[in-house]
Amino acid sequence: MKQPSLATARLHLTPFVAEDAEALQQAINYPEIARMTRSIEYPYSLEMARAWIANHEELWRSGKAVVFAIRGGESRELWGAVGLEICCIDHAAELGYWVTVPKWGQGIATEAANRVVEFGFADLGLNRISAHHMLRNPASGRVLEKLGMVREGVLRKLARKWGEFHDVAVFGILAEDWERLLKM
Repeated sequence: MKQPSLATARLHLTPFVAEDAEALQQAINYPEIARMTRSIEYPYSLEMARAWIANHEELWRSGKAVVFAIRGGESRELWGAVGLEICCIDHAAELGYWVTVPKWGQGIATEAANRVVEFGFADLGLNRISAHHMLRNPASGRVLEKLGMVREGVLRKLARKWGEFHDVAVFGILAEDWERLLKM
């Protein structure tokens, strides 16, 4: 089965394709993005973009992950990425996302992540979705709260970025919590 595309009021969430590599490299190649995430490097090369995209189809087919390009505007310009790393045994996933710096503060991460959480529970049958953020990135914590996630704790000095260790807040939401939110 091919990975589906999703939509929101403003956004199109689609699988990445090889032709997205240059746009990805330009959208993600900000030190501010790398500083706030564990797995994104700066500078981010075109080769890194190509390798990352090339892995997505196999991750989807194997049930290990689903990654969506966040596209907006009439041109469907690449504004970021959102996805779930899936643990099939536990019916759980970890949510991750980033939005290009010029689009920060516009509710894009919240809108895209909310749609992917819905997809995780309604379509993939997940029981739990978790997410984490470095404490130095409180904006990401606000996104997770808007999704209805509960802050479950802080893991001290868990993340190592650019030679420094950082505290990480862990959030989670259960399918039953999400269903309750839908009824409100």
